[in-house]
Amino acid sequence: MKNTLLIKNAKMVNEGQIFEGDLLIEDDIIKKIDTSISVKSADMNVIDAEGNYLLPGAIDDQVHFREPGLTHKANIETESRAAIAGGITSFIEMPNTNPQTTTVEKLEEKFEIASNSSYANYSFMFGGTNDNLEEILKVDPKTVAGLKLFLGSSTGNMLVDDPEVIEKIFSSTDMVISVHCEDEDTIRKNMAEYKAEYGDDIPMEFHPVIRSEEACYKSSSQAIALAKKTGARLHVFHLSTGKETALFDNAKPLKDKKITAEVCIHHLWFSDEDYKEKGTRIKWNPAVKKAKDREQLWKALLDDRIDVIATDHAPHTIEEKNNVYTKAPSGGPLVQHAYVALLEKHHEGKIKIEKIVEKFCHNPAILFNVEKRGYIKEGYYADLVLVNLNKPWTVNKDNILYKCGWSPFEGRTFRSRITHTILNGQLVYENFEVMEPRAGKRLTFNR
Repeated sequence: MKNTLLIKNAKMVNEGQIFEGDLLIEDDIIKKIDTSISVKSADMNVIDAEGNYLLPGAIDDQVHFREPGLTHKANIETESRAAIAGGITSFIEMPNTNPQTTTVEKLEEKFEIASNSSYANYSFMFGGTNDNLEEILKVDPKTVAGLKLFLGSSTGNMLVDDPEVIEKIFSSTDMVISVHCEDEDTIRKNMAEYKAEYGDDIPMEFHPVIRSEEACYKSSSQAIALAKKTGARLHVFHLSTGKETALFDNAKPLKDKKITAEVCIHHLWFSDEDYKEKGTRIKWNPAVKKAKDREQLWKALLDDRIDVIATDHAPHTIEEKNNVYTKAPSGGPLVQHAYVALLEKHHEGKIKIEKIVEKFCHNPAILFNVEKRGYIKEGYYADLVLVNLNKPWTVNKDNILYKCGWSPFEGRTFRSRITHTILNGQLVYENFEVMEPRAGKRLTFNR
């Protein structure tokens, strides 16, 4: 007998439209969407949405869940659990773990870990280095999300800084190449200047001066020029400057673009004015920059020069973050609060709910060719999020699910609440409670 779940009276948001009606799930698939679907039997599971919004589960194309090797900060189990509570039903995790995901063997070990522990759907990026082109060529594009290159330093030693190697990688693979763009020479020079003046205890407000607009623009413009030269499929992660937005265009629909861009929640939310209050808790690479940059990022997101919203969820312990500037690592936890943070911007009149769904759900699915996810459509996997836009709640230690136990949003009251998350047809989260069993599956790709 099939498992069935009927969602009644929902405002479904999909492909720029809001449709009021009912949705029937059989096993893990959306079976039917209609204005009214009748309850067939007394034992059918029914959720009355009461006119609340039903959104696709988000696909986060950039997270760092720290497993293997850095599990004192986080692991796949804890962070995927937080993701489900935040309405992120699928994640793509990065290769800068310990050991790094730079061989096919290490990649398969991570898939094995996730198959046993993940609460959400999962895939991984394969890491490029200065000397692993042979391993890159062994990767089956149908089984992995894509390739990640750090063209600026990261957690772990994965900096790819040999121009010949970068060009060879760009010329050798059809996979989406996702890049972290910051020019390392510029950053080192800036860091030496400020260290000479302040030692290790550099004031946080100089972070975006050290990891500067110039460092970002130089690296991203070079990567884009090389992609145009080689024909590579390039995706530039976490834009942080207004200047970089001019490198991208909206002349083609996303499915036809060869060069695409992403912006992260923190660059849309914070500015350098927040360093005084938040300190190293909002220390990210690339740095949160000026309010003017934030406005230009929003403009590019809304006019489709920027294609995708992600979190770059990258937790560290609060003890690590409380170090002086040069010793405090960059990155912070975001998967549990990303969707509600975007919905807060919807409340503020900054972005339509349909646009949030496009950038956080539909577009990652298009960009990475994710099979049957990211939409509310008959025949697609039932990854769904029910949201009450008028049910305020405050982020505090008691409701934070990250292993690191803190959030840059602590003390913030959000007007919207995720009341239910459905993953592969199973109710996995309801009103602050994550359910068992885990329903996460390995993502598959139409390639």
